[in-house]
Amino acid sequence: MPKRSDLKVTKRVVDALSVEAKDAVFWDRDMPGFGVRVYATGRKVYVVQSRGPGGPKRVTLGRHGELSTDEARKQAAHVIDCIKRGEDTGPEPTEAELTVAGLAERFMRAHVKSHCKPGTALAYRSVIDVRILPALGTMTLDEVGRAEVSALHHSLRETPAMANAALGLLSKMFKMAEAWGLTPPGRNPCRGLRRYRVRSRERFLAPEEFRRLDRALKDLEAEGKAWPIAVAAIRLLVLTGCRRSEILDLRWDDVDHTTGEFRLRDAKAGPRMVPLTAPVKRVLEGVPRSPDNPWVIHRGNGKGRLGNLSYYWGTVREFAGLDDVRIHDLRHSYASRALALGESLSTIGKLLGHRHVVSTARYAHLMRDAEKAAANRVGESIGVHVTNGRVG
Repeated sequence: MPKRSDLKVTKRVVDALSVEAKDAVFWDRDMPGFGVRVYATGRKVYVVQSRGPGGPKRVTLGRHGELSTDEARKQAAHVIDCIKRGEDTGPEPTEAELTVAGLAERFMRAHVKSHCKPGTALAYRSVIDVRILPALGTMTLDEVGRAEVSALHHSLRETPAMANAALGLLSKMFKMAEAWGLTPPGRNPCRGLRRYRVRSRERFLAPEEFRRLDRALKDLEAEGKAWPIAVAAIRLLVLTGCRRSEILDLRWDDVDHTTGEFRLRDAKAGPRMVPLTAPVKRVLEGVPRSPDNPWVIHRGNGKGRLGNLSYYWGTVREFAGLDDVRIHDLRHSYASRALALGESLSTIGKLLGHRHVVSTARYAHLMRDAEKAAANRVGESIGVHVTNGRVG
């Protein structure tokens, strides 16, 4: 048995820890104040202890196995810092005391902040504030059962994708509550609820629609009705197939004219390089640089990047008569054009930055449609030489 302050808290070490008669706390040698309490029953929980202006304080982070060692270590660093600064981390609330609103704040602070990308954090915050809290925010965790969650899900049935998103996010919150020891095992009221079926909505621009979009961008910019930086962003989406966040996060330092590529630092599947094609170069050459602003798609006031394209895209698609086209459909359209040019699904997956082939498989039906069209063309060309479908 290692000494109680002479071990490195890792999953393997914690898995092997045990006590015989009485509970014990084993402290991490690298992070003072971070440890794991092992109960005689075999239960193990991560704990933090530190001294603040009001004296020593100990906080339970969550159960081992439900909370990973790495996540516990990250949370420990945050909690220790709060204790030392005198910020009230509060006593561990019970299931009957903590409200859904309180759980949401802890979820955003202790989990989302350190594990999710900024865009995901913003999306989570919106769903929590607009959908979850108005319905359940004042209820304590023990008051939220399947009936309450089902009612929330049902109330959003007119927007099934949003209903499923709210249910999925609430389930994540209760999963973390269980990991933090705030609720007993198996207490997730979202578990087993059936999600709504969401019809796959695919919209691809035809060549004539690409031309209408191009005319709309040119005319709106010439008439001063569309901001040139936003127009450039939309053109880059059309020409690269990149995700909206990938283009908005692009910095000038990421553009390498020597290698003919630009780097996506925070792409969904990890950093990747995108070819700097001639049309893309022309768009970038037309984007004015803002002094001391590293972003390509910048605000224009010298501070930060453009945060959203929704308003500008709404103006553009209305002007182009493409009211049913979402901005993400530009990415789908890029893929469909690649298929029309004979590129393989494997190549298209690499162009789009897909980590798994199943993500690209959604476009397989387009390849089959192209094959059917080719078969019809070949059949028609041969058919003129046969009679009633019979050779000879």
